[in-house]
Amino acid sequence: MMEEIKRQARQAAQELIAAAKMHPGDILVVGCSSSEVMGARIGKGSSMEAASAIYEGIAPVLERAGIFLAAQCCEHLNRALIVERAALRPEMEVVNVLPQPHAGGSFATTFWQHAADPVAVETVRAQAGMDIGDTLIGMHLQRVAVPVRLSIRCIGQANLVCARTRPKFIGGARAVYQPEEELR
Repeated sequence: MMEEIKRQARQAAQELIAAAKMHPGDILVVGCSSSEVMGARIGKGSSMEAASAIYEGIAPVLERAGIFLAAQCCEHLNRALIVERAALRPEMEVVNVLPQPHAGGSFATTFWQHAADPVAVETVRAQAGMDIGDTLIGMHLQRVAVPVRLSIRCIGQANLVCARTRPKFIGGARAVYQPEEELR
């Protein structure tokens, strides 16, 4: 089962990166309920094994693409995020917390354990996101989020919802817009 979860996570990351037209240096936020992945209710069956399988599926894909991971913590840490120090942007404020499986979540804890130089931050403005198990990542995406439909809709038993972002259109009826791919 863990190999299948790893495969699903890898496939989802590959498809999302392509659909979102992500660039090196972009941030992908991942919210993950390992409980939901294993078929339990969110927060009621945390699984470090499932979190590790998802991380092992996603991490190499992101590394090859030069994309930073932001692992969203659970509600007990106010949905703070774990990022590599190299991913910090001037607007990100580092906070002092160490994620644990039942206060931060198994996925954020797993990422903390594998990151070269992890830090916790309160917010990010990611270019794309994966919500595994209905963890509500929207607050960590750039302003205009667009749903992305992938070929898979679940990782394990958890619902999978993905999004990309785009710049806001401003100006009204007389405005002329550039193609989205030229904006970055």
